[in-house]
Amino acid sequence: MLRVENVRVAEKPDRWQDAIRLAIHPLLESGCVEARYAEAIIRATEQVGPYYVLTEEVALIHGRPEDGVIKEQLAVTVLRDPIRFSADGFDVRLLVALAARDSRSHIDAMKVLAGIFMDKRQIDGIVALEDAEAIYRAFIDADPASQS
Repeated sequence: MLRVENVRVAEKPDRWQDAIRLAIHPLLESGCVEARYAEAIIRATEQVGPYYVLTEEVALIHGRPEDGVIKEQLAVTVLRDPIRFSADGFDVRLLVALAARDSRSHIDAMKVLAGIFMDKRQIDGIVALEDAEAIYRAFIDADPASQS
């Protein structure tokens, strides 16, 4: 679900809303989501808080399929400096944006992501990488299916 052109390294945005738009932008560029997808995530965050911040350094930014998902895809953005989505939240540098058309079709990708997100050493390694190709390779190499 991840393509190298959907992996970016970026400077820290000024506001958390801009971080969401930045993370979703590759999905918008590739025609996987409509422009309203990022705005729906921002509205949901304003209502319930940053539900997608999973742990220190990691946000799995996603909305509901009916909020503008066209086709399934992932995008990864590594921020050079961390951002907080709430005053009492974690610093986040790894933004993984998910476009999913339903609640089941992306389960295999979620298994790979869960393995990465539960391994602080792996997260630290990814956020230290400085180019998109190396970040892409780190995600692909974490997939056991890519080893066969």
